[in-house]
Amino acid sequence: MSHVIALVDDDRNILTSVSIALQQEGFVTRVYSDAMAALKAIGDNPPDLGVFDIKMPNLDGMELLRRVREFSAMPVIFLTSKDDELDEALGLAMGADDYISKPFSQRLLIARIRAILRRQELERGGAAAANAEEEPALLERGRLVMDPARHKVRWDGKDVSLTVTEFLILEALAQRPGVVKSRNQLLDVAYSDDVYVDDRTIDSHIKRIRRKFRGVDPEFDAIETLYGVGYRFDE
Repeated sequence: MSHVIALVDDDRNILTSVSIALQQEGFVTRVYSDAMAALKAIGDNPPDLGVFDIKMPNLDGMELLRRVREFSAMPVIFLTSKDDELDEALGLAMGADDYISKPFSQRLLIARIRAILRRQELERGGAAAANAEEEPALLERGRLVMDPARHKVRWDGKDVSLTVTEFLILEALAQRPGVVKSRNQLLDVAYSDDVYVDDRTIDSHIKRIRRKFRGVDPEFDAIETLYGVGYRFDE
């Protein structure tokens, strides 16, 4: 059965173009230019995942997510027209699963949607294949503990909220401490083959990961930069 995606954005051009792209990939879409209408529809007939614009009139994406969380744990990806760190931190703390800044690649959005839905299936154990597999073991590296099945990260006993992309990058580094990963290797981990992303995008993700860890530990320095080579995790 096709997954149902709810798209909520006051920009009808974005709704139309993203909806078409998702339908071409086999998804079923429901589009809403009004957040209040979306809230009622999501409550009456829940989709598998929501993509919410943050900056909307009357009811913004943050408030929409807060109200949705009163009755549903469905995954949500935020779209924002600006790179606002406070919005991102608040959105993730409220339970958003990922965060993409406009303008964005539709292929990137589709890749993120697929990754989140795959993780959700593993968590629920809803698919027969997922049930047949053993749950991924915790990844423990010194003060870092990562739970791949539940997309949970803790540093020195404190929770750290990461997007799906950030989680995949950190997981790749932490799996082999001390081993240098190039930007291209990290791109291969975080993005599907059909998505073109500049390798400098990894630098931005690493900067965000460090900032989030320093929010719980100002002395965090476990991710090392080897200029001209890549990055490595040092326990």
